[in-house]
Amino acid sequence: MSIGQTWKVGTLAEASGLTVRTLHHWDRIGLLSPSRRTAAGHREYSEQDVIRLYQVLALRRLGLGLETIATCLDVGVDPVRLVSDHLAEVEASLAYLETLRQRLAHIHDELVSDRAPDVSALISALRTMGSAGPASEQALGRHLDDDQMQTLRDRAATLGPAAHYLLEVEWPELYRRAEALRTAGVEPTAPRVRKLVERMDELSSLFTGGDSGISAAVRSAWTHEPAAMSGDPTAPADAWHDLTTYLDHARSAS
Repeated sequence: MSIGQTWKVGTLAEASGLTVRTLHHWDRIGLLSPSRRTAAGHREYSEQDVIRLYQVLALRRLGLGLETIATCLDVGVDPVRLVSDHLAEVEASLAYLETLRQRLAHIHDELVSDRAPDVSALISALRTMGSAGPASEQALGRHLDDDQMQTLRDRAATLGPAAHYLLEVEWPELYRRAEALRTAGVEPTAPRVRKLVERMDELSSLFTGGDSGISAAVRSAWTHEPAAMSGDPTAPADAWHDLTTYLDHARSAS
């Protein structure tokens, strides 16, 4: 592509497999607006617009809604990292399932042969099953009771494929960005901080259904186990306590 190349709405729609009507709608809602317009008012999309279109389509394939996609792109979530993190999670799940499969196959062979399975094999299988799930879910389990955890799982199930992204990528990313603003000395009342907080609270409502008890427990998990919740093993507890206070100030200013 040459520098400064632009695409008319019909050309871009055909190239992306979308309809002109869809691109017009995305323009109206602010998801993908053309950078330029001709003197006659016709839409012209720049190379940066095409890049954003690719990001929108990539996030859509993960099952995210248009409003969520707009928020993610506006706060600067990197789609490459998003897909990398998702891939890593899938590969970890496959490794876990393969380990469990091998252990269960061994126990199965012992039972079919009318031999009592080795106790160590049973314990190993149980340990594998008990260790399933991301570190953040295990951390949550130390702060929520069984009913609250089930509520989170049920609501996550209703979100479908988007649940992984929201919990394992976007939420930690929002916290990391908020911490960067805090350490840079940005006031908690600044619009960009409040925007991050609003999105955090939206995600909280999606998973908790507005249950204040669950929300408090999740916040406690972030406060006391920031490394597990953020996916950053170097995250210091005192810094995350300071961040929680910073975010609370932003909320009170809303």
